[in-house]
Amino acid sequence: MKPVAIGVLCVLTALAAFAQDFGFGGFGPRGRFQVYPNIRYDGRFTFVRVNYETAPGGYWYRGWPAWAHGYPIAEQNLMRIMNEVSYLAPHIDEINTVTLDDPELFKYPVAYIIEVGWWTMTDREAAALRAYIQKGGFVIVDDFKVRGWGGGMGGGGWDVFEANMRRVLPDVRFYEMDASHPIYHSFFEIDDLDIVPQAYNAGRPIFRGVYEDNNPKKRLTMIINYNTDISQFWEWSGTGLRPIDQTNEAYKLGVNYIIYGLTH
Repeated sequence: MKPVAIGVLCVLTALAAFAQDFGFGGFGPRGRFQVYPNIRYDGRFTFVRVNYETAPGGYWYRGWPAWAHGYPIAEQNLMRIMNEVSYLAPHIDEINTVTLDDPELFKYPVAYIIEVGWWTMTDREAAALRAYIQKGGFVIVDDFKVRGWGGGMGGGGWDVFEANMRRVLPDVRFYEMDASHPIYHSFFEIDDLDIVPQAYNAGRPIFRGVYEDNNPKKRLTMIINYNTDISQFWEWSGTGLRPIDQTNEAYKLGVNYIIYGLTH
């Protein structure tokens, strides 16, 4: 086992006490939903989650908007891991949320968006996301379910996401990813995507990417975790409800995504 992997395991143990601060309510560590104030940009890495208007049907989890599932526990836990295994020194407890048309978005090199089966977007937001990507921003798409997941709660699946992305980049192409891509070697060595665990989805996770100018030899601008929810392992890592070895694999992906986004 590599020393950095051991560091991940140590932090997971420490997270157990942290998770006790959040009520389970019968399902997961989420408590009452609230949006916390953003902190002012100060140059340190701050995790940014995209806040969008949720489509009808997207409030199925206790009235939470789809974009907020796992907020802010998942990213706080990921930032704790980043702080332990790297010199990034990110903000840990302070997690920002922005809309796509908020000029503040352009201060942050990595943006995170989830549950895009319920993603609605204005023309202004589409133009802003296009500009963000073209200026070097990197987008992580996660917690993305297929159509009909959960007996009809799964939103519009891939079709809704692709329709939105074609408003952002009309000629966009989505490429199947494999473990040879540099993103899977930007920090941890991830040599096999088949070992990526599933939190609750059926079948295998699907990883797709969007490249600058639709050219796989150029910069990867977006990584898409489809038919999976990597962040639930981050969110639940201190609860004992997910195996540590599987949680480690999910953290490795998160760390690699952040490092790749910061260095490309």
